[in-house]
Amino acid sequence: MVATMNKQEIKQRILKLRKEINHYRYQYHVLDKSEISDAALDSLKNELQKLEQANPELITPDSPTQRVGGAPLDKFEKFTHREPMRSLFDAFNEQDMRDWEKRNKNILNKDYEYFVELKVDGLAMSLKYTRGSFIVGATRGDGVNGENVTANLKTIESIPLVLNEFSVSDAKKAGFSPEQIKKINSSVAGDIFIRGEVVMTTKVFEELNKKYLKEGRQPLANPRNGAAGSIRQLDPKISAERKLAFYAYEMIGDFGLKKQSEKRELLQLLGFKAIKENKICRNLEEVFKFYKEIGERREKLLFEIDGTVVKVNDLSAWQTLGIVGKGPRYMMAFKFPAMQTTTIVKKVNWQVGRTGTLTPVAELEPVEVGGVTVSHATLHNFDEIRRLGLKVGDTVIIERAGDVIPKVIEVLPKMRTGIEKKINPPNKCPICGGAVAQVGEDVAWRCLNKNCYAVVLRSLIHFVAKGAADIEGLGKKIVEQLVQEGLVSDIADFYSLTEGDLKPLERFAEKKAQNIVESISARKVLDLSRLIYGLGIRHVGEETAITLSKKFISQLSIPTLQLSISKIVKYFRGLAKEEIEKTEDIGPIVAESIYEWWHNPKNLAMLEKLENNGVALKTEARLASAGKLAGQSFVLTGTLAGLTRDEAKDKIRQLGGEVSESVSKKTDFVVAGVEAGSKREKALKLGIKILDEKGFLKMLK
Repeated sequence: MVATMNKQEIKQRILKLRKEINHYRYQYHVLDKSEISDAALDSLKNELQKLEQANPELITPDSPTQRVGGAPLDKFEKFTHREPMRSLFDAFNEQDMRDWEKRNKNILNKDYEYFVELKVDGLAMSLKYTRGSFIVGATRGDGVNGENVTANLKTIESIPLVLNEFSVSDAKKAGFSPEQIKKINSSVAGDIFIRGEVVMTTKVFEELNKKYLKEGRQPLANPRNGAAGSIRQLDPKISAERKLAFYAYEMIGDFGLKKQSEKRELLQLLGFKAIKENKICRNLEEVFKFYKEIGERREKLLFEIDGTVVKVNDLSAWQTLGIVGKGPRYMMAFKFPAMQTTTIVKKVNWQVGRTGTLTPVAELEPVEVGGVTVSHATLHNFDEIRRLGLKVGDTVIIERAGDVIPKVIEVLPKMRTGIEKKINPPNKCPICGGAVAQVGEDVAWRCLNKNCYAVVLRSLIHFVAKGAADIEGLGKKIVEQLVQEGLVSDIADFYSLTEGDLKPLERFAEKKAQNIVESISARKVLDLSRLIYGLGIRHVGEETAITLSKKFISQLSIPTLQLSISKIVKYFRGLAKEEIEKTEDIGPIVAESIYEWWHNPKNLAMLEKLENNGVALKTEARLASAGKLAGQSFVLTGTLAGLTRDEAKDKIRQLGGEVSESVSKKTDFVVAGVEAGSKREKALKLGIKILDEKGFLKMLK
């Protein structure tokens, strides 16, 4: 992007970035409000820093890159830190860390080990002790002046009001020499400063929100905001209610220590809570291993973290490396991949879905989010574009959760320069050039050409995918090749393919042709719900397909293992719209769509052809109506380590449970895996029981 901007445009971009960053930093550090995520703010700061590094003549003393934080609130007394509470430089990948190490080795000319700490997502605090007694506690503020919040900090049980008097034998067991012990005792007799993080554990956060919801009070947004809001309460009783914790990570004073890791031992001797996961790593490879391990376990920790802090363990090297810009050279914040970031929308493309629906997709300036580089994000429909107020050229926040396609969640209108362009709905299909329109009250625009190439192709890809027929080997490119060669025009054609049809095709060897034909043959007997889902009926997803399957099977007088397609055609053609609408979780719009599909002559002819090509149906174990989970509804969110999403759904259904895609008052349990998102938050607000993977597997047993 920088390469495409002239000097004036770069200057204008820098000014816009500074203004926005200052606004969000004020909201976050002074008013305790998070208008955008930390990850999105980090992205804006990162862009500004790169632009200034490339154009140093544009750096000014008032740039956010030249300072640490916002001004303190006036409602507390101000407190000046003896030494500034500095910010840290950020690394987001292994290469960033290698570059940092290379710069340091050029100064130190030797190898060294690291002490790696968890980067706790809480509120940074400095505590002053005089002759062993807690005198003052203050927030970081702007790094030089903070706020005196001593009364509230005294309510935190993990902050000792008087430092522990440890014995010489205890100090020796912790690894301290007699000379160090003497130095420590001398320093503790004067003024020392302890730095650490005030946090609200996830358990306390969830318990408080349940309590607040029952009492009709506003729930807390997240644990970090909960901790910050508690410390800024004028009434210490409210702070005490929040049950905060304090984890110490640094101490200011002359203690005769040689390593950063020794500070952890001393802090524990003095009576502070230290994070047990923090450890010494001999080199960067060990740092990377620890980073990966802790990233996989972060959901099981007592508190939220957003990465690690990697420190040179040799304290003598700290003096040599010194401070540069906003932070020290001797430590680096090694952050986890951001799930949100900012980028620029270059253009909007319209894709045609399997039912003719036109979906807008934003083409982005490539950006890394969640550990991968993305250049596209879904916009869902034109109503969403209107809701966002999005224009081509806008700076936006995008979000990626797990393996879900990234989406645009917010526009930053103050970043506009005046060259942005309005987005209009298409006036014709981008694939076939046919007419497009909004049908009825549908918010989506659709291609009205039933034979549109894109519609046919996507419906075929949908049929062979997991959740439907699940035919191994038939990926998107192969399906498109079969369509282009004229071998497949509807789903019934898959079942008439032979090895002889496939072997002459480009990139098809004999073995590949044989494997695909065998995979198709293995799916000639389909679960009823898989077929219904695979038909691509508008508004009928996997759960609705299962509901319709249960409705049909419930009409059978005796259990049937295998069914004919003609039998289900007769059944669904005999259903009135009103009867379909009476089915649980099916409304009038979905009922209308189902009714129309089963009364379309073209669809009926395709089903007859499907049956003539040897396809039959079967009832399935996943439609069980009796079992230990009968009558209970589950919603799955996040990623499970031991099960795929489909395997988890099947196990629930085999035990008689129901699976839903959305959380409502009817939901009994939400199963929350790694990177669980908004569904987990909604469950908390509604007071619905949340199961982690361990609890879910225990229930299944």
